[in-house]
Amino acid sequence: MLAGDNLSSVLGWISIACWIVVYSPQIYENYTLQSGEGLSVLFVIIWLLGDLTNLAGALLAGLLPTVILLALYYTTCDFILLCQIYYYRCKKNRLAAHAAAAGELEERAPLLENEGSHAEEIVPARTLVIRYVSALAFVVAVGVAAWWITKEHEQERDLVNPAESGKLWWTIQLLGWSSATLFLGARIPQILKNFKTRCEGLSPALFFFAIFGNTTYALSICAKSMDKAYLIKNGGWLAGSLLTVFLDIFVSTFPSFRHSF
Repeated sequence: MLAGDNLSSVLGWISIACWIVVYSPQIYENYTLQSGEGLSVLFVIIWLLGDLTNLAGALLAGLLPTVILLALYYTTCDFILLCQIYYYRCKKNRLAAHAAAAGELEERAPLLENEGSHAEEIVPARTLVIRYVSALAFVVAVGVAAWWITKEHEQERDLVNPAESGKLWWTIQLLGWSSATLFLGARIPQILKNFKTRCEGLSPALFFFAIFGNTTYALSICAKSMDKAYLIKNGGWLAGSLLTVFLDIFVSTFPSFRHSF
């Protein structure tokens, strides 16, 4: 059996691989539909703020390298999603303006309204299971491979002692719990939007792998140490991961979610 540090690193790398997968289907979905309207803008903005505070706290606390890499990756993908939303909105507005100037607005309006939309693909349950299991096996394999390659270069990091670090320790805790609150709050506008849009424009993989990624992310912290001081130090990150899992389960089991990967 793997030692605590090694198990923590393996789980952390699996989480990173999982989050690389989780964003890709949604980015591709937006590209395919030429629209980012399946996502709530408020959801992405609050998520971005949460990732920024998460990154700042992780850097100050000197957390696991995998935690810092995840925070950097999250932030980058948030910007990509946000850019997609506004880019496709501007593109649609330019096409509408061009059509209006050409005197063809009435003829082109239905086309603009449905531009980028596609008939919903009905995927057999067996095919869907195979796709998700294959992707899950892929992220696990990539995570284990990444750990194997980097295990010789990883170093131990000391805990931040609140008695010695004083203000810095409280700043880290504030950032960690702020990010957790933002991650939880970000789901609310998306859930409300899902009730209006019936999840149209969302990739189910976004939330399926978010659940798996957050779970392995939290386990990577717990596997390193169950020491009370360590868990308190990482409390904000643990709460942000585990509590959002419950909200993501609610979103992913939404009855009208489209069955596509």
